[in-house]
Amino acid sequence: MKVATKAYGLIDVDSRQKITFPRGLFGFETCRDYVLLDAERQPFYWLQSADSEAVAFILINPFLFRPDYEVDIKNEDLADIGVDSPEKALIFSIVTIPGDGGPMTANLQGPLIINRDTRTGKQAVLVDPRWKTKHDIMAELASVRNA
Repeated sequence: MKVATKAYGLIDVDSRQKITFPRGLFGFETCRDYVLLDAERQPFYWLQSADSEAVAFILINPFLFRPDYEVDIKNEDLADIGVDSPEKALIFSIVTIPGDGGPMTANLQGPLIINRDTRTGKQAVLVDPRWKTKHDIMAELASVRNA
């Protein structure tokens, strides 16, 4: 299938890259179909809306820079996307890169949870006070390396 992307223009993507968020993402509820793409720079990914070329997010696996990260979500909240065990889920955080040169941050309070098998996802809201919407990725990565 062809998808118009913000970063790469019109590209062919495999249907296995398609991810559906039945309720959309917070602030983007009308965009429900996305494709997950490898970004040019690892360890990042692009989550590109198939509904709107202008809607795309940079993602990262939060466990890369916060090995202590815990996604504490009730089982019934995961049932609607068919996740009944941690092995079935992919977890991503949305990355923000400010235009003013400030630090690149990740939202650990609102992770994206994707069922590996059905490629259906949802955005959760964690109530644990350790997880904020802006975690400095480079600073936390440096602290992990120095630990």
